Amino acid sequence: MQIDFTDQNVIVTGSSRGIGKKIAETFAENNAHVILTDIDEDKLTETKQEFDEKNFSSTAIPCNVADQNEVQNLIKTTYNDFGSLDVLVNNAGISQDNLLLRMDEEEWDSVLEVNLKGAFLTTKTALRYFMKQRSGSIINISSVVGITGNAGQSNYSASKAGLIGFSKSIAQEIASRNVNVNLVAPGFIKTKMTEELPEDVKSNYLDNIPLNHFGDPEDVANTVLYLASPLAKYITGQVIKVDGGMVM
Repeated sequence: MQIDFTDQNVIVTGSSRGIGKKIAETFAENNAHVILTDIDEDKLTETKQEFDEKNFSSTAIPCNVADQNEVQNLIKTTYNDFGSLDVLVNNAGISQDNLLLRMDEEEWDSVLEVNLKGAFLTTKTALRYFMKQRSGSIINISSVVGITGNAGQSNYSASKAGLIGFSKSIAQEIASRNVNVNLVAPGFIKTKMTEELPEDVKSNYLDNIPLNHFGDPEDVANTVLYLASPLAKYITGQVIKVDGGMVM
């Protein structure tokens, strides 16, 4: 998908690897200036070097999205250094899978803190700038398990379901300021993590996907790109599932 994001500044959290990296790369390919950010500074430096080699316009700012001071620095630096913040993609997330009876408090808290509180902090901070500009787009990366639930992922599912309710509420709060808030809910997307799953597990997933194949990170990235573009200017508060029909 080719959409021109020239002169637009886009923050993608958790963009040093996986789906987040592909989202950042897709924006950069479409002429956006991308602010790469991640808690893993070494991996972030590697990604920034890759972007430089491809002549992408980018800036790397390390950030723990669960830390209010670091989030404020990320948003403020972006706006002050580049003059605007046009798109915020809340992609940063972690998982700590376990059955509920075996799950400890730390496994619950850490997932909710990054996946849900992180989006709360970045969104709240960015809103001041979006409202001042009277424009902007926020895309939050949820998951189909936030809709269906998934055994062994009660913490992750809760965080992604919470993100849906959060986003729909914010969409209502700021629609009058010309700021759109939407969600993308990926299904089974091919990443390093999913590649390591046993073949029987992958086969079981595939049996439940009507399109009969797994998704690629660019499938998610292209959807995010569309939602951030003028083509989606009349879309807000929506959950777009990218899952091959797994959840209808």
